[in-house]
Amino acid sequence: MSKIAVVYWSGTGNTEAMAAAVAEGAKEKGADAVLLTAAEFSADQVNGYDAIAFGCPSMGSEQLEESEFEPMFFACEGSLRGKNIALFGSYGWGDGEWMRSWESRCADDGAVLVCDSVICNEAPDDEALSACRGLGAALV
Repeated sequence: MSKIAVVYWSGTGNTEAMAAAVAEGAKEKGADAVLLTAAEFSADQVNGYDAIAFGCPSMGSEQLEESEFEPMFFACEGSLRGKNIALFGSYGWGDGEWMRSWESRCADDGAVLVCDSVICNEAPDDEALSACRGLGAALV
């Protein structure tokens, strides 16, 4: 059974809803999936999972949340080479540049992005939640 971590930060609940759908999709494929906030996850946990979904909304000028998520993710980057991961998050403005930058950063780290990232504007609708379930399934 695959062990999947769904690690996220959410300020309004939008990314949290996406995270729950990601975990649901992984569980539907038979994985042991756990939801963890950025504050509950650290770099020393990376190798304890077969794959990790990271979720963070766009903040400020299209960047990752700076007080909890960014420091946690930065600490994990050295352990992501060869690791199967997927990315998701919501945004309220812009065109998704934060996700493209994040994907590039992960590629530079040597992480394996197992599927297209999922982004949605504001609260996730049924289509976005379905895409999140698909993202979770792709990690298994």
